[in-house]
Parts: sequence; C-alpha cells; structure tokens
Amino acid sequence: MDEKLLFVCMGNICRSPAAEGIMVYLLEKAGLGGQVVCDSAGTIAYHVGEPPDRRMRAAATRRGIALRGTARKFSPADFDHFDRILVMDRANYEDILDLDPSGRRRPKVKLVCEYCRVYPDREVPDPYYGGDAGFEHVLDLLLDACSGLLDAIRSGHVDRNR
Repeated sequence: MDEKLLFVCMGNICRSPAAEGIMVYLLEKAGLGGQVVCDSAGTIAYHVGEPPDRRMRAAATRRGIALRGTARKFSPADFDHFDRILVMDRANYEDILDLDPSGRRRPKVKLVCEYCRVYPDREVPDPYYGGDAGFEHVLDLLLDACSGLLDAIRSGHVDRNR
C-alpha cells in the first residue's frame, strides 16, 4: 500500500490536522494503521509550532478522533516526499501550485472534497472565525472525503499522471 498523504490548509491548525487525524483514525479502524503515512501542513507560517486549534480538538475528541502534532508550513520538498497532496479549498490549491512553476507535480495536488461521496461541497470551509457548528460541519465533510480517499487507496486507484 505504501501511500504518503499530505493534507494542507492555510494555517495548519484546524482543517488539515483534522483531516490527518480522521485519516489515521479510519486507517486504524480498517486495520491499516502504519501502512499509509499521513501528515499535514499550512500554506502560511503564522501558526508554526502551535498545536491544533482547541475547538477543533474538542470537536474531534467528542467523536473519538485524536488530533496531534504541531503546525508547519508546506515546503517545496513536500512535492517529492508525498504521493498525494490534498488541499482544503481553491485558495490552498492555487498557493501550492504556485510553488511548482513547472507544473510537473500538479497531478499530485487535489481538492480533498473530490473524494466526497455524500456531501456535494467542493471545498472545506475554514471554521476558525465561526462557532461550534462550523467545526462539526468540517468534521462531517472530512469524514466523508477521507472515507472516499481510503476506498480509492484500497482499490489501488492511482491518479493518472501522478
């Protein structure tokens, strides 16, 4: 299986650590813990070294999902280290592609919602300035997307031009 996944949002304190935690949770439930590498990063360095947002941690904990790690900024070296780079919204997508002027790595970069099976959303909204309902919605979306991603990985689906 040996897949390496990187989840990316803006600050790496809400959405991307939640996606990482959810994916680890789903992999462990499927008996695949340790077979897929999961990490997360942000497109900005504002929160580097900080843990995931306490509100997101609390919402995830209520669902039995642990969020770990500290925020870091995406590095161009991540293109070579990861097989799939899964971004939360169109702005994150453009920010990451700007770091690949040749366009060679573009096929690795996907909107995580491309893997949703239930929700029609195409982007994961940033819950940072909202209330509890926003964090819950983000977790619902990411559970859907990560479940679809896990199915794609298990079925051996590899994106063309990867």
